Amino acid sequence: MKLFSSASTLLLCLSLGIAHAQIKTPAASPAATAVQSIGLAKVTVEYSRPALKGRKLFGTPLAPYGQVWRTGANKVPNLILSQEMILEGQKVPAGTYGLFTIPTETEWTIILSKNPNQWGAYDYKQTDDLLRFKVKAEKTAKTEEYFTIEFTDFTPNSAKIAIRWENLQAKFSISHDPDAQIMAEIQQKINAPTVTEGTYSDAANYYYDTNRDLNKAYEWANKVVEKEKEYWTYYLRGKIAAKIGKCDVAIADAQKGLELAKKANDGAYILNHTNVLKACGK
Repeated sequence: MKLFSSASTLLLCLSLGIAHAQIKTPAASPAATAVQSIGLAKVTVEYSRPALKGRKLFGTPLAPYGQVWRTGANKVPNLILSQEMILEGQKVPAGTYGLFTIPTETEWTIILSKNPNQWGAYDYKQTDDLLRFKVKAEKTAKTEEYFTIEFTDFTPNSAKIAIRWENLQAKFSISHDPDAQIMAEIQQKINAPTVTEGTYSDAANYYYDTNRDLNKAYEWANKVVEKEKEYWTYYLRGKIAAKIGKCDVAIADAQKGLELAKKANDGAYILNHTNVLKACGK
């Protein structure tokens, strides 16, 4: 009886046996993803998280000062932008970029590469750079065991991306100004054959928040209140009326809205209407 018909069959069986014998263990540098909405854009950072494991890092062969560093482990971090954004004052088109750095004790050079599919910095080419800029390096209060990239210092339209490991970190700013997109959408929807109260409300709120044509915002708020007399619609018109000096309207709206908000036990709007009354000296 033949156990194997040929040498090739024997090798196949051996290789299958080895594959089945492999044991899965946690990755030494596990993959991580950080995602943040900024303005109307989405920013994603895909990277690996190596650990210090008692090692000294910066200023050693692992991350030499003054040399291009892979910034973590394995594949270089990928920075993915859903729309054009501003990084440290420079426009960057939507797309996927490789993130390299050149660390020193006092400052880091941040490099955005047009080639994101690189394993380490072995094949890094400066000709692939989209941009590079320098940011201050900062000492951290505690030791960061795992390499970390995260979003900090939020505002609705901006944030900072912090790169941190060991006792050192660097941050760079990223922002998206959605104003042009929002204004274009307002004009499109306001001029549509059918306009909802929601569109008028959103447009009025945006004009109020950005201190634009408040008389136009008041006109839109009127249309909202005509269709829907609720404590939140009275607040919309009341706050705009107070801002443009129509305190007779603002006081009347705040009083009506306050009564309805109290019945609904909505503390936020109770405070909102009270503030409108205060703005008009009541």
